[in-house]
Amino acid sequence: MTTALIVIDLQKDFCLGGALTVPEGDTIVQGVNALMAEADAVILTQDWHPAGHSSFASSHEGKVPYDLIDMPYGPQVLWPDHCIQGSLGAQFHPELQADRADLIIRKGYNPAIDSYSAFFENDQVTPTGLEGYLRTRGIDALVMVGLALDFCVNFSAVDAAKLGFDVEVREDLCRAIDLDGSLAAARDGMTAAGVQLETRHG
Repeated sequence: MTTALIVIDLQKDFCLGGALTVPEGDTIVQGVNALMAEADAVILTQDWHPAGHSSFASSHEGKVPYDLIDMPYGPQVLWPDHCIQGSLGAQFHPELQADRADLIIRKGYNPAIDSYSAFFENDQVTPTGLEGYLRTRGIDALVMVGLALDFCVNFSAVDAAKLGFDVEVREDLCRAIDLDGSLAAARDGMTAAGVQLETRHG
């Protein structure tokens, strides 16, 4: 099996002091760097929103971050403005060895649709192109790490399993937002999809 490491959204805005801080998000960076050194292939995803994106609470009058609204493609959590294209917050964590990446997949750039998954936008139809890249490289197994476990890692892992990849999520190298029980729901959903949840120490 040829294995790719998928590093999800390890960006400044999701780390300490960022616009959408995932608690302890920056504590996984060194472990992720160590894992990148061992992988057959490394793919980074990067949240890449235009200003005024439809998933931002600031784009909806009377709404605040973490409100839930209905979009044409389904329920959408509204977020603080984050990972705006070209901004400091959209950059990778400065200690992440991003130069090791074979490919960077940018997502969330369509102003009308949010994109949690590395494989599909949130309409669950529009592909990012990652599947084709992995297939043409003969990659059939994926290890996923990054932020946040209960949103972008979760959606990426479930989509990958549905597409037939062998998927492992390293929970020790992920951190979660845990919004109204989202972490427990994500774990249940990943397990049901056939994703292997792993935690390693030392």
